[in-house]
Amino acid sequence: MAFSVVFHHDATDPLAVISAPPPNESSHERAAREEREAEAQRISDLIDDEIRAERAIRKKEEGIVKILLLGQSESGKSTTLKNFRMRFARDRWIEERASWRAVILLNLVRSANTILDALSREMDNVDPDEQDDAFKFDDYYRQYKVRLTPLQVVESNLKRLLGATEDIQPRKQISPTIAPCGSPEFFVRSRTWRNFIQTTRGTESPRHSCQQDLPILLDSTDVIANGKDDIKALWRDSHIQAMLWRRKTRLEDSAGFFLDSIDRLSVRDYEPTDDDVLRARLRTLDIQEHDLIVDDKTDAPKWKIFDVGGSRTQRHAWLPYFDQVNAVIFLAPISCFDERLLEDPRINRLEDSFILWKAICSSKLLSRTVLILFLNKMDILEEKIRNGVTVKRYLPSYGDRPNETNDVVKYLRQKFKDTVRYCSPEPRVCHIYPTSVIDTKNMSVTLISVRDGILREYLKRADLF
Repeated sequence: MAFSVVFHHDATDPLAVISAPPPNESSHERAAREEREAEAQRISDLIDDEIRAERAIRKKEEGIVKILLLGQSESGKSTTLKNFRMRFARDRWIEERASWRAVILLNLVRSANTILDALSREMDNVDPDEQDDAFKFDDYYRQYKVRLTPLQVVESNLKRLLGATEDIQPRKQISPTIAPCGSPEFFVRSRTWRNFIQTTRGTESPRHSCQQDLPILLDSTDVIANGKDDIKALWRDSHIQAMLWRRKTRLEDSAGFFLDSIDRLSVRDYEPTDDDVLRARLRTLDIQEHDLIVDDKTDAPKWKIFDVGGSRTQRHAWLPYFDQVNAVIFLAPISCFDERLLEDPRINRLEDSFILWKAICSSKLLSRTVLILFLNKMDILEEKIRNGVTVKRYLPSYGDRPNETNDVVKYLRQKFKDTVRYCSPEPRVCHIYPTSVIDTKNMSVTLISVRDGILREYLKRADLF
């Protein structure tokens, strides 16, 4: 038998009337009501906690300029980040510079092994009917392969030292007759790389560095030193260069720099320079995040720069970082007008950059974001044009314009600029710079201009709120 409970309240108090339980409420109804009220209070408390946490985050982010580095793989994003750190975080940069030795040696060895792999394929696949016309790579060249075989072990050891993982995606053929050369692409997870730096930089963990890393580096250096004359001979051989060009063997942009510097790199007391580190390529997965102080003023905002992966399989991770972004620095390698994506050889790399740029300009999440465009790899563009590569062969819309570097840059600059004008949800600021991110002197000037432009827009918006 249920008993009713009668509550009395002050009818003159409107709050008491609203919050009072229903009249003639049974004990069962009261228990159910109190349970509902407790659940409602729990949800209310959770909402309050979320609001407080969000306010704390917003307060923490006040005075922080958030920058995104975007662009396709091998566009120069990581090198741009290195330039920022070298310019605005010099002390930490110097501390970490020695940690890049393993990466630099790995870049050198991979380039040499790629050449050897191409040579092996050439010697194994020469058509007997064409031997009268083609240069014959005889036993003289076969000796290079035998003597330089230890470089394969060096590459494996350096990858293991860095915690590298080979790409599980198979490399596609560029054409039915030409197979990709070299070992599979590899990557290092950002956390693994950060841990490696922490255990090798400065004096933070000399015990780990000396006992584990240094012997591998020295052994690798000795093997490279023993084979450096053969490596130099292969690299400088005109027949090898012609074979690489004919087979469309793709070396890293920095391959020539490291191969030409092999005498300096293959000594036991080698210490990486700024230029060495800038040109060293290390593909990382996940997001790299760095905090920078770009202005010495005490009230100047801190910068937080995010370098997100540029390969096609990683671009889905860009979207979460679009929120509350102050500026996007987009790297468009304009020298790649005659190249194809490594992930999909059907796609022209310059076309892919235009597609990405259009998507960024069209994004409503980035509608009020400052856009900064680096028309990158100017040095390679100049070299290609100097060697007679015709732009309109790969870019028919270029028409009959002069095949000169300045004319090509002017044309592409306008194309990217038009995309901003016609695709942006609302008018916005866009700064365009022709760059070669390995040119530290000019990049230092460019970064100061970029910094000042971003800070002007940041302060302008701060005054509005």
